[in-house]
Amino acid sequence: MRTTLTIDDDVAAAIERLRRSRDASLKDVINEALRRGIKAMSTPAKQRERFRTRSVPLGTLQVPSLDNIAEVLAIAEGEAFK
Repeated sequence: MRTTLTIDDDVAAAIERLRRSRDASLKDVINEALRRGIKAMSTPAKQRERFRTRSVPLGTLQVPSLDNIAEVLAIAEGEAFK
């Protein structure tokens, strides 16, 4: 079957690189790419397992407020920090 396609520049460049590396005809490369693409598009996508993050107790907060970062650093580093 003969048809005319308009191919984006980036796709045309990738096809041309592939064609040269395989020393194949444009027709063969396009047909193989279409076959693989159609096969991939017609199979349902796998459901990914949801990633879950477990929470852990961290204990009580050791600083009264995080608003004053200098105070927090002084508590964390000791008074020698100031």
